Amino acid sequence: METKKALLIINPVSGTRSKKGVGQTVTNHLRNFGIEVIVKETKKSGDAFTMACKAVEQNFDMVITAGGDGTVNEVANALAFSNCVLGILPFGSGNGLARSVGVPQDLFGALKLIENGNVLTCDRGIANQQPFYCTFGIGFDATVSEKFASMKRRGRITYIRSAFREFLNYHSQPYAIVIKGKVITEKALLIAVCNAPQYGNNAYIGPKAKLTDGLLDITVVHADNPFHTLLMSMDMFTGMLDKNRGIGTFKVPQLTIIRTSEGPVHLDGEPFHMGKKLDIKCEGKALKVFAPEKQSEFTPFISPIRAILDDMRYDVMDKFRRRSESK
Repeated sequence: METKKALLIINPVSGTRSKKGVGQTVTNHLRNFGIEVIVKETKKSGDAFTMACKAVEQNFDMVITAGGDGTVNEVANALAFSNCVLGILPFGSGNGLARSVGVPQDLFGALKLIENGNVLTCDRGIANQQPFYCTFGIGFDATVSEKFASMKRRGRITYIRSAFREFLNYHSQPYAIVIKGKVITEKALLIAVCNAPQYGNNAYIGPKAKLTDGLLDITVVHADNPFHTLLMSMDMFTGMLDKNRGIGTFKVPQLTIIRTSEGPVHLDGEPFHMGKKLDIKCEGKALKVFAPEKQSEFTPFISPIRAILDDMRYDVMDKFRRRSESK
């Protein structure tokens, strides 16, 4: 059996789950399947990108990440349009790309995909020359992302609190959406450009988006009063958001969004500042990722409930694992 080379990049400070012993566990496990693993840890932002670029230059077969969405994106940007495959061990708080391609949320389930070797070639989005793999957003969610990034405590509860506080003072903004020369004027709470169905944490902002169709799903959220927003939040977690009357949706390969002033945006949850004009397009077949051989079709209610139950099962398993390690 031919030995394959893998680089495992661990971000020790990202996410909310312990990574203690992960390097040794992954190395020992994958060696049984003819995969030799070199382990490296990041120390600062940008390290994962640099490490992954060197792995591509040195003809590694794969780069595996143990970190959050930011680490995954750095590595994905380095591997884009190469033959090096991305393996994701989901240790982040959102795990957007991992969930979207069907990576199990437990460590050994994710390793099983790498053992099996099935590869999915995904599209990516580009916004003003900056890549994203799940979602690009402007408006309310971009503002929340910017505030959340500055907080010391992370996690789902902190994000919800931050979003609620911001919503009390946020108002819809005017936007012009340009598609094939046609201008659509919208006043929106937020606009999400989706290459994948969800932000992460099973929040389906573009439930019909597909990673391999060469198109971007645009979700325009119009409502901004508390009652309508609460209903839309519930629809987002049931996968029914596109059925809500306060939502506008369409599929396009590219578009331009023009706003009244420069300000925050987010790329897969990471905050950036961009100008008034935002040129966005889909780049097909950009990234190779280890994924299940058969991609599950999304079903409203059923798919989100299944994902929540899987998360609960993993959380219980993770608690037992930590307990046994502390003894």
